[in-house]
Amino acid sequence: MSGGNSDQPDIDEIEAWFAAVAEGRVSRDSADRWAGQWLAEDALEWDELSWWALDLLHGIDLRPGPDEPYLHSSAQVRGWLDELRRRRGSPS
Repeated sequence: MSGGNSDQPDIDEIEAWFAAVAEGRVSRDSADRWAGQWLAEDALEWDELSWWALDLLHGIDLRPGPDEPYLHSSAQVRGWLDELRRRRGSPS
């Protein structure tokens, strides 16, 4: 997974970030910042599925308070990944 801001990510890269968060290989903060950089690029155009997934990743690290658990549970993140794969027609 690239961290640089060069080429617009495709749905494969977006799914890879989701999987990395779900599997604990990437922090939620890193995924949030990665997705946020792409959503901030007004010149880019996204298909509906890519926008949906990026929007979920951007905010995946939200907490109601400083030492509170995440707003979205690990099970919910895995559910989003499963939904993304279903929408894409990818195997789980």
